[in-house]
Amino acid sequence: MTNIHPTAVVDPSAQLGTNVQIGPFCVIGPHVVLGDGVVAHSHAVIAGHTTLGPGCKVFSFASIGQAPQDAKFHDEPSTLTVGAGTVIRENVTINPGTEGGLMHARGDNCLLMIASHIAHDCQLGDNVTLVNGATLGGHVSIGDGAIIGGLSAIHQFVRIGAYSFVGGMSGVAADLIPFGMALGNRANLNGLNIVGMKRKGFPREQIHEVRQAYRMLFSSEGTLKERLKDTEAMFSKNPLAKQIIDFIKSESDRSFCVPNNAATPSR
Repeated sequence: MTNIHPTAVVDPSAQLGTNVQIGPFCVIGPHVVLGDGVVAHSHAVIAGHTTLGPGCKVFSFASIGQAPQDAKFHDEPSTLTVGAGTVIRENVTINPGTEGGLMHARGDNCLLMIASHIAHDCQLGDNVTLVNGATLGGHVSIGDGAIIGGLSAIHQFVRIGAYSFVGGMSGVAADLIPFGMALGNRANLNGLNIVGMKRKGFPREQIHEVRQAYRMLFSSEGTLKERLKDTEAMFSKNPLAKQIIDFIKSESDRSFCVPNNAATPSR
């Protein structure tokens, strides 16, 4: 049974699923769609053309779907979609897309901790975690299972690969390979997120091969193009190594993070 607190302001045009709970002093806009079982705690604001998937939880003073902080935005009817089961904690801000971007957003079962910010045109995979105060610039892409540490900032247009880890208070201005670990300002590649890979249950043999592939890719011998070719020939049957190889080969507006003893390669 849907329950709306009498002090909440819910536009009659908003679409509410079953068993939706809306707490005191919430504001729900006219184009908002809330899936079954969504919970909005007191003082949450959900605006714009925003859709929250089933089972999402929005905590106090979160601001979801308000106009993006982009000078190129001209009130175009862009959208924001938040995947099922996502938890949005206090003071989180999430902006919708823009005319020149994705105009949609976030995967399932993400955890967006206190005061994290997701700017316009970002794309999150499933099971992504943004720790307290983490900030994503516009057009950022985050792969499945990635963790962005507290007070970290991801530069606009950067790609963060699946199951990677960004340490707290890091500034990431270059793409981070899948399973990579980046630390510092500006962040460098500091090995692989082995702990995260083990927690996700990836087979030991695959992890061991990925470590070999990593050492080959970022050795000091030859050019990156030559090392990439050799790594692909040796490890292309390993699905984890293949993710890293495909990530590096794919087009991007940014360079990518490398170990701090190596020069940043151009594309």
